[in-house]
Amino acid sequence: MNILLTGASSFTGAWFAHELVRIGHDVTAIFTSPHNSYTNIRQNRIIQLLHGCTCIFNAPFGSSCFLNILDRKFDILCHHGACTTDYKSDDFDYISAAAKNSLNIRMVLKTMLKFGLKRIILTGSVFEANEGIGDCPRYAFSPYGLSKTLTSEIFSFWCSRMGIPLGKFVIPNPFGPYEDQRFTYYLMQTWVKNEAALVKNPNYIRDNIHILLLAKMYVKFINDVADKYHPSGYIESQGSFTHRFAEAMRERLCLPCDFILHEQNEFNEPRMRINNDYYNKKMFDWDENKAWDDLADYYRKLLIS
Repeated sequence: MNILLTGASSFTGAWFAHELVRIGHDVTAIFTSPHNSYTNIRQNRIIQLLHGCTCIFNAPFGSSCFLNILDRKFDILCHHGACTTDYKSDDFDYISAAAKNSLNIRMVLKTMLKFGLKRIILTGSVFEANEGIGDCPRYAFSPYGLSKTLTSEIFSFWCSRMGIPLGKFVIPNPFGPYEDQRFTYYLMQTWVKNEAALVKNPNYIRDNIHILLLAKMYVKFINDVADKYHPSGYIESQGSFTHRFAEAMRERLCLPCDFILHEQNEFNEPRMRINNDYYNKKMFDWDENKAWDDLADYYRKLLIS
């Protein structure tokens, strides 16, 4: 199939693009900024995609540059991109973000329908309102989560109005090679210094998933033509996940991988927010042990060599 994918410079987006190309889809990857503006980890992700995808730069969703490429035949629009600037802040402008995520949506859909659009896949987050399983009421985690909730509602409205099938793929907590400097990166960065990592929120129940498994689930979701999918990985406390991660890296990298679980008394986020579509190993060409090996090799080259 011919697939138009937004958000391809992100951690998950780059892996989605890679897996879609691997199984034979023709992927046009959209990037919001000029090519030379990407640096560091995003630049490295893009380098991996240049020879497998058709890459178009400086074309934010709904912009004139984006609209100009829609006269090609695309079977599926995979709208993975989202406004994420300062996304952890309570000052995050969720209204502006939702507007950018859905800019000129009616024109986009109308044009793509004219040239054969069959379906839209929207990426959601377990941190949106009313997604996943967890403490009720299931409010949005943050202003960013609220922006994703609004984006989903906008797409649902226009797809229903225009008769376009819409699938929603809801992401939990992915980790793996080429990830941003988040929790597991912090663990590795600390451990290679032979220091103990501090786990500040060990009692939160979260859903961490290997990025390659998530990418394979994404591809299967596209092929299955389902309405919604909540892919799930390791459901456990963040303390337990840290123990799992430490064991995997300790035996592969010969590092102590020590950590300290902070006594958590504050719960500013829901205690539990997880997905509930569990994977069947028989459905995927995925080797869990190899995934840990590959992750260790990645950090060995990145932080140790």
